[in-house]
Amino acid sequence: MSTPSIPEPVASFIERVNAHDEQGFLDAFTDGGAVDDWGRTFTGRDAIKQWSDKEFIGARGVLTVEEVETSGSTITVVGEWRSNWANGRSQFTFDVDGDKLAKMTIREG
Repeated sequence: MSTPSIPEPVASFIERVNAHDEQGFLDAFTDGGAVDDWGRTFTGRDAIKQWSDKEFIGARGVLTVEEVETSGSTITVVGEWRSNWANGRSQFTFDVDGDKLAKMTIREG
């Protein structure tokens, strides 16, 4: 099975996540960026970092992309998430603002 084509800036973001690049991960978001992790929302760099330290980059997560859908400035990626915190098929919806991410929403895939 071939890996689907992932538009930028999401493709670079996923590469940073899979490389456990905390700085690159944080730099991918707009100044007021947010993460909505199953209804828990973390807004701004400090809040995102605090969440990520335990549940995302700090958990050594890796996303294997299986599906990609683009609709305007929204890119949805579904794939297998594996980390020291949580595992399973997950859906990541990215609201893109220029070359940054305004919001990442995580739900069951």
